Amino acid sequence: MNFLPSGICFYLSVAICWFTSRVDASWWYMGTLGSQVMCDNIPGLINKQRQLCRQHPKVMQAIGAGIKNWIGECQHQFRNHRWNCNTMAREHNLFGRLLHRSSREAAFVYAISSAGMVYTLTRACSQGELENCSCDPGKKGSSRDAKGAFDWGGCSDHVDHAIKFTQVFIDAKERKERDARALMNLHNNRAGRKAVKRFMNLECKCHGVSGSCNVRTCWLAMADFRQTGDYLRKKYNNAIQVVMNQYGTGFTSAYRMFKRPTKNDLVYFEDSPDYCIWDHESGSVGTGGRVCNRTSRGADSCEVMCCGRGYDTSRVSRTTKCECKFHWCCAVHCRDCEEEVDVHTCKTQS
Repeated sequence: MNFLPSGICFYLSVAICWFTSRVDASWWYMGTLGSQVMCDNIPGLINKQRQLCRQHPKVMQAIGAGIKNWIGECQHQFRNHRWNCNTMAREHNLFGRLLHRSSREAAFVYAISSAGMVYTLTRACSQGELENCSCDPGKKGSSRDAKGAFDWGGCSDHVDHAIKFTQVFIDAKERKERDARALMNLHNNRAGRKAVKRFMNLECKCHGVSGSCNVRTCWLAMADFRQTGDYLRKKYNNAIQVVMNQYGTGFTSAYRMFKRPTKNDLVYFEDSPDYCIWDHESGSVGTGGRVCNRTSRGADSCEVMCCGRGYDTSRVSRTTKCECKFHWCCAVHCRDCEEEVDVHTCKTQS
């Protein structure tokens, strides 16, 4: 299996790079150059992706602007984990060599990035930022829910349009390759797309005399992306290690005692490194210098985070808000207070 990087790199103002192909997702470089210049100079794009890039320059720019959001969500979800979704500023792709291994971390990154693209495009459509989409045109007329009848109104988020475009664009290269790693990426991409749609909420506004709810106008809206991140993090925790079936067309669980993966599960082939020490081959940056919690018994504890290497303690001063008082109407005034706190950081490998 060829694991050479093949970045579909789009140039963000901060030069974010992300890789799409078999191990690297090349569309992760989205940016601000003109569409013709950008699309013609992104290495790794196959013809279909390059064509879509040229046809939809504003979509590409929206995707590029949204990359930092799903990266931020990834880093939030793993902020207390040895692997904290760190990015590699000096590497040719966003996550260095991490995704060369078909690990559960790779599964999560593909899922959260696909979900992030769906979320970004859906929001851009609803806000009128894109020419070829807007609110969901199918949400018209009347309908019913557990509370009774309502009229569709407002702007329902057109998530199906975003899912369709995301699938066509991101999956194009994987569908061309069709090896084991490509099938893993396709599965996790789909799980990420489905996760966004899972958290669509029906929001309503009441109309009637004295605020009664005789008539309701409702629309479908995406939940905050944090809910999608929380959901995918749980899927990461319960990700299923798989092997290819005898026909090479799908997966089966690597261990008989575990269930067969569903379309909502994340799947992976290889065990993860422990991420304790810096290792270029595995993409691990180690935990040296990471802040740990001396009193915790969880993954952020100094014992777990520092992998038994011990930790250093330093005394630092920080400013916090204190003695806050409410003033009518309507403000809260606080003092800035200085306090000394101990900060514990993992020792580096000796």
